[in-house]
Amino acid sequence: MHTTIPVTVQIITGSYDRVLHGLTATILPDDRVEFADTFLFNAHSSAIRCLAVSPPSAPEPGKIQKVMLASGSSDERINVYHISAHPPKRKDKDALSSIAPRKILENPKNRELGTLLHHSSTITALSFPTRSKLISASEDSSIAVTRTRDWSLLSTIKVPKPKPQGRPSGDTAALDGTPAGVNAFAVHPSMKLMISVSKGERCMRLWNLMTAKKAGVLNFGRDILQEAGESKHSPGEGRKVVWGATEEGDEFCVGFDRDLVVFGMDSTPKCRVMPEPRRKIHEFCYISTDSTDSSFLAVSTEDGKILFFSTKTDDLSSEESTSDKTPEKLPVAKLVAQLGGRGNGVTGRIKDFAICKITGQQGDELLIPTGSSDGKVRLFRLSLKDMAEARKTKAPKQIGKLLGTYETQNRITCLSGFVMIPRGEGVEDSDDDSDDDEETEDSEDEADAVDDDSDKN
Repeated sequence: MHTTIPVTVQIITGSYDRVLHGLTATILPDDRVEFADTFLFNAHSSAIRCLAVSPPSAPEPGKIQKVMLASGSSDERINVYHISAHPPKRKDKDALSSIAPRKILENPKNRELGTLLHHSSTITALSFPTRSKLISASEDSSIAVTRTRDWSLLSTIKVPKPKPQGRPSGDTAALDGTPAGVNAFAVHPSMKLMISVSKGERCMRLWNLMTAKKAGVLNFGRDILQEAGESKHSPGEGRKVVWGATEEGDEFCVGFDRDLVVFGMDSTPKCRVMPEPRRKIHEFCYISTDSTDSSFLAVSTEDGKILFFSTKTDDLSSEESTSDKTPEKLPVAKLVAQLGGRGNGVTGRIKDFAICKITGQQGDELLIPTGSSDGKVRLFRLSLKDMAEARKTKAPKQIGKLLGTYETQNRITCLSGFVMIPRGEGVEDSDDDSDDDEETEDSEDEADAVDDDSDKN
C-alpha cells in the first residue's frame, strides 16, 4: 500500500483522429486503477499536434479551481478550454455508465472557451510558462505570446526563414519551398530568456522575452552534429529543446532524431545522452526533485521505453580518442534506469508522456501516464527512492510498475496530465457560475514572460 487516499490523475490525449480525449485514472490504496472518460471534444479539422496545460487557478473559498488547456493542430488553430482541477463527482456515474461501453464521469465545467487564430500554418508547440501567458509556435516561422486574461496577442516573434541551399535540376517546388518553421521552444524559469529550434537550421536561437528581440544565435558545429548521429545528408535541425534545473545549476537539452546534446548555461556542450545503439527519440523532459542530488532526464523511445539519465558531471563516461588528430568526443550521460519495454508489454513507440509527482507513505513517487500510437494509455508508478538507488549501480535497472492500461481507440499524437486537487469542503460546481473574474489575478504578475508594452516585430 502506497497511499491512504485515492489519487486521481487527469490525462488528456490528442490524436491523428482530431479527437481531444480527457480521462481520469484513480489509483486506489491497493494499487488498482479505475479509468473513466471525462470529456471528448471533436476539437480540430485535422490532426492534433501539441497540448499545454496551465497551472491551476488560486484557491478561493467555495470556488472550484481550474486549469486552462490549449490544443494546437495542423489546421492552424489553437483551441482553449477550461478544465476542472478537481476529481469529478461520482453521483451520476452508474446512470451514465449503464448506457455507455465505458465508465463516464462527466464534469459540466469542462468546456471550450474559444479559438485563437494567431498563426497561418501548423501549430508545433504550446506552453503556459505562467498562468497569465500562453506561448505558441508554428510552421509559419513565428512565436506568439498571448495574454490569457483577455486572449489578446501581446507580441509576435518572427523567426528568420532559412535560405535555400541549392535547387536540384528538375525541381518543381515553389521558390519559397525551403523547409521552414519553428519546431520547438523552451522558456527559462526566470521568464526572461527563450531558446527556439527551427526546420532547416543547424542552430538554435536565443530570445530576450522582455523585449521580444533576438539575443543571439548558437550554431551546431559539424563535430556536435556527427556525435549526435546527424550525417551530412541529415537536416541537422533541433527537434525539441527543454530547460532543466539540476544540482549543478541550470542546463538545457537539444533533441535530434536519435540523440540529445546537453548544454550548460554558457552554451558549452556538456554531454550527449543516448547510448549505443541509438534509438529514435519521441519525447524528453527533466525530472526535478526536492532532493539536492536527484535530477534526471527522461527520454521516450521508439521501442516502448522511457529511459532515465543522469547528466551529473560525476556520472558522465568519457570516450577516448583513437588518434591525436581525432577531436575529443563528448562524454555520455549515464543510463540510470528504464521503464516499460517488451518485458512490460510495451512494444510500440511511446509518443508522449507526462510526469506527475505525488507523496506516498514511502516518500516521493512519480505517476507517469504514457501515450502510444496504438491508442493505448498506460499508467506507471515508480519511487524516487528506487531512482536514487539505481543511480549508484553500474548497470541500468528496470524500475516502476505498470498499474493499468486504457484503450482510447485513437492514434495518439500527444499527451498531457496532472494530479487533480482534492475538492475542499463546501466547494460545489454550482457555486462557480462565472469564469470571467478568475484571470484578473494575473494582470499584475511580475513574472510575465513578456512586457505588455513590448514592440511587435
